[in-house]
Amino acid sequence: MTARTWEYEGYDPADERLREALCTLGNGRFATRGALPECAADDVHYPGTYAAGCYNRITSLVAGRRVENEDMVNLPNWLPLRFRRPGGAWLTPDTPPVLAHRQSVDLDAGLLERVTTYRLDTGQVLSVRQVRLVHMADPCLAALRTEFTLAGDPAELEVDAALDGGVTNSGVQRYSGLEGRHLTHVHTGTAAPGTVWLRCRTRTSDIRIAMAARLTAPEPVSEAHEPPRAVQRVTLSLAPGRTVTVDKTIALHTSHDPAISDPLQAAVDRVSGAPGFDGLLAPHRTAWEQLWRRAGIDVPGEAGAILRLHLFHVLQTLSPHTAELDVGVPARGLHGEAYRGHVFWDELFVLPYLNLHFPEVSRALLHYRHRRLDRARAAARAAGRRGALYPWQSGSDGREETQRLHLNPRSGRWLPDHTHLQHHVGSAIAHNVWQYCEASGDAEFLHTKGAEMLVQIARFWADSATWDEHLGRHRLRGVVGPDEYHDAYPGAERPGLDDNAYTNVSAAWVLARTLEVLRDLPAPRRRELAERAELGAAELERWEEVSRTLHVPFHDGVISQFEGYGDLAELDWHDYRKRYDDIRRLDRILEAEGDSVNRYKASKQADVLMLGYLFSPGELQDLFGRLGHRLDEEGWARTVDYYLARTSHGSTLSGLVHGWILARARRGEAWSFCQEALRGDVADLQGGTTGEGIHLGAMAGTLDLVQRGLTGLETRQGALWLDPVPLPELSSYGFSLQYQGHWGVRVRLESGRLEIAVPSSGGQPIVVRLPDRTVCVGPGETSRLLLADGHA
Repeated sequence: MTARTWEYEGYDPADERLREALCTLGNGRFATRGALPECAADDVHYPGTYAAGCYNRITSLVAGRRVENEDMVNLPNWLPLRFRRPGGAWLTPDTPPVLAHRQSVDLDAGLLERVTTYRLDTGQVLSVRQVRLVHMADPCLAALRTEFTLAGDPAELEVDAALDGGVTNSGVQRYSGLEGRHLTHVHTGTAAPGTVWLRCRTRTSDIRIAMAARLTAPEPVSEAHEPPRAVQRVTLSLAPGRTVTVDKTIALHTSHDPAISDPLQAAVDRVSGAPGFDGLLAPHRTAWEQLWRRAGIDVPGEAGAILRLHLFHVLQTLSPHTAELDVGVPARGLHGEAYRGHVFWDELFVLPYLNLHFPEVSRALLHYRHRRLDRARAAARAAGRRGALYPWQSGSDGREETQRLHLNPRSGRWLPDHTHLQHHVGSAIAHNVWQYCEASGDAEFLHTKGAEMLVQIARFWADSATWDEHLGRHRLRGVVGPDEYHDAYPGAERPGLDDNAYTNVSAAWVLARTLEVLRDLPAPRRRELAERAELGAAELERWEEVSRTLHVPFHDGVISQFEGYGDLAELDWHDYRKRYDDIRRLDRILEAEGDSVNRYKASKQADVLMLGYLFSPGELQDLFGRLGHRLDEEGWARTVDYYLARTSHGSTLSGLVHGWILARARRGEAWSFCQEALRGDVADLQGGTTGEGIHLGAMAGTLDLVQRGLTGLETRQGALWLDPVPLPELSSYGFSLQYQGHWGVRVRLESGRLEIAVPSSGGQPIVVRLPDRTVCVGPGETSRLLLADGHA
């Protein structure tokens, strides 16, 4: 395995789902899991193809209740291509004898290669090599090249290729009790010799889907229609030592695509006009080369190899093609069906990286949120509030998609799900708006759609705050924080907690930042916005007051995760680790024992400590100062220590956040958490979850850990702020970025030097602020700065 390839040697059915997820190929519009084309969905294999934003709503009967869920749809499977000796069994790695098997992803070129060697029952040795691509230049195309090479006596080989419309959503075991049939009206046909098509639609969202496939082989190809499959067959004559090639090219269109009226005709026309495999390969490689130039990261060693894999999957989920779509950030990528393809707050960990490489993609992802602002305002009204209440889980139209029941696989019980009370998602959206505009300099977006979202999110927080005479403070009650383990007080009849520190402090930030944006708006636009939002001076005065008086609870000299956290019981961590070894999902363990994690000081993931991820030390001190509290380095260090000892890391984001914080607080301990974040998916640390889809936020977050966390990079006040804190294990690295119109700004840290190079252009110099100096780097210039004691 190198920084350029990701490889698996040998065949292991137990690892197949993990490999399929990590060998997924995509282009930002659709993606296909790295399943073997000859294998159908079963307990080992799970082929899946997903198009960004393609959802369907369906009702299931669960535990005697009707439960409605919206899912990202598993589209018809374009992969099927199986082979056998005439009259024999179809060959797969599950049918021995298999002499060798290898899968590898060429990260530079976005190609998946598999090579399998079989011993046939007639004694010959058959080598099968396949190369697959999901086209990065033309996001409606994909292709599969299969090469057959025989050793021994001549033989015939039957090849059966298909488009399969009989698929369901069945890739997540714990969803097996839910309805998974999302496709209906499946029809197939022949467009021309060697070309077949399949069309269908989703059952309730009524999205029309069409695929067309062209099969090219040295022997005549026949077509057959075996609903719900369109089948193409060819019999190959194999001579010893001579490679015979079969190419399958497909086009995918849906009724969501712009500038088409008929998805089927569009798919047939596109596949008919597509060049051969070699002709497809050249522009595909060029597109990937351009992506790597814009986003590449240079880190040595194993960490660098994993980071490159992470970036590869981020780019396959969110590429420049995504900028043309109405989609958000799917928490599990386009790689599987976990979380039903929903959009959570993961953009908080993804957009910071995209902002500095693909700002057009960040802008599009924020447009997704703005288009659903009216739906968020309706949700707030339904809750008796003004402003905008964004959903914890979003899908096609922005309504709350969080399920109200979830299954504990350990106990087999369906339990109430209260995570929809994570209203802090609104603050994450506001933070993303601000960070994007600071990095890109996009004043137009900030003054229009950005300001509109900020105003409505701030309005929700101010209207949700209630005054407590005893405390002399405003309070936010009945919420759930980032730590999803705690969703109610012990024994309480109603869910929700009061004054979650992360929620309150981030809400205070939203209110203060929105007031600042309003003050800085051009006067005509400020008046326009105020008129449209019916925003008066009295309301702005309330925002100012609430932003300074939101309650932040403390206990034992540390910030309390929420009011009353200090009264909870201590958990015997040693005992639970001894009994269960892996206690990441402590909530499931305790529930299966008849207990509840709500009783204990035990967190799933960073909650209070998320504040240290979101805000720099200086910003955090200023925020607490605005709220009337003094938060010095010693107080923050105590808080970090306190929660480190009480967190089970049941989320892949947890190690990332802790590594980010400890890189500045205690470098000696930071690397173990950074490794946890790096290995989260590649080692499947969450115990089988990666096979259901990658964790996109954690992957992008590790990239941002290098880009912003270790460099201290911030984009604010029209400057790049840098305060490097190199870890001994990661002291040499470089990356390029796009900043306020400058393309390909190069930042490199190595051997106690910080190097910043700005490419030639007609732009203005970049102002770079360091802790002890300010430098200006003009277009065509390179600045080399000596670092002292790990700081500039």
